[in-house]
Amino acid sequence: MARDFPKPQDRYPVVYLKDTDLPLPKHVVNNKMRYAYFKTIARGGKCIIQSCKDFHLSRVVAYKSLRPEIADDPFEQQRFLREARVTAMLQHPNTIPIYELSRDTSGHYYFTMKLVEGSTLRELLDARSKDTEDLRLARRVEILAQVGHALDYAHQHGVVHRDVKPENVLVGPFGEVLLLDWGLAKVWSMTEEQVPPMPFEEVEDPSLTARGKLQGTILYMSPEQAAESSDLDHRTDIYSLGAVLYEALSFESMLRGKTTYELLEAVEQGAIESPRERRPDLEIPAVLDRICLRCVANDPADRYQTMAEVVAELQAWRRSITP
Repeated sequence: MARDFPKPQDRYPVVYLKDTDLPLPKHVVNNKMRYAYFKTIARGGKCIIQSCKDFHLSRVVAYKSLRPEIADDPFEQQRFLREARVTAMLQHPNTIPIYELSRDTSGHYYFTMKLVEGSTLRELLDARSKDTEDLRLARRVEILAQVGHALDYAHQHGVVHRDVKPENVLVGPFGEVLLLDWGLAKVWSMTEEQVPPMPFEEVEDPSLTARGKLQGTILYMSPEQAAESSDLDHRTDIYSLGAVLYEALSFESMLRGKTTYELLEAVEQGAIESPRERRPDLEIPAVLDRICLRCVANDPADRYQTMAEVVAELQAWRRSITP
């Protein structure tokens, strides 16, 4: 990957593939009595997240593991390790703390992390509570600015998230905003990834992360990511954040299409109706409309060139409406 990440500095050590994808030892000393009282709190296409009691530290934590049917898949194991280590290495207020990475008594990978109660941005947007105090426009913009902070920090370390979407943004009860799921992250010195041969299947829900050769979520995927460009850089995250901003402004998906392939064609064509045109009834501020459209420009050169610029613009608008 080209060295074109913004403002590299010595205080931001680069995250290397040799560190994130290193396998764990086959035999890890594991006290099977450390974790107990498991309760499933989320079940995704690849992973299961459970709450449990950590008896070493006398607290409840989140315990993430691969689904049983893919727990022995080397490719999924590699992705799982990368997610755990990238999340752990990116120590930022808008990323979730990781406590332990190990194997269970069956030899399968797991990692534990801070248990955060709250709702995903997807859940909040689907509730369509745009007039309530918890999801007023200013709050929606502030949430995305916090996501932008996490991405800017990751980009400084040479990491591209590649799957920014409302489902991966957690909003906690104390106002905290966390960007989750770094399993698709592209890290330093990583060439085009060798994805196992698997036909790309039509997915019923386009908000789900694809499991075929095309990796990512179609509704938020940049044109270069959809084209499987080998030199994908941090500007793909800028596009994805813009697609989420579009939805936060309009309460509608940016792309329209009934099938996966129609959505991919819409991404490639890049003909985006502005949020203000889509939803004139919401009186979307012109400056937010402009920020959104610049983020989702088809050509990466026409987008903001750093996530810090996007955050600065969002926060400038937020300050402008503060009494």
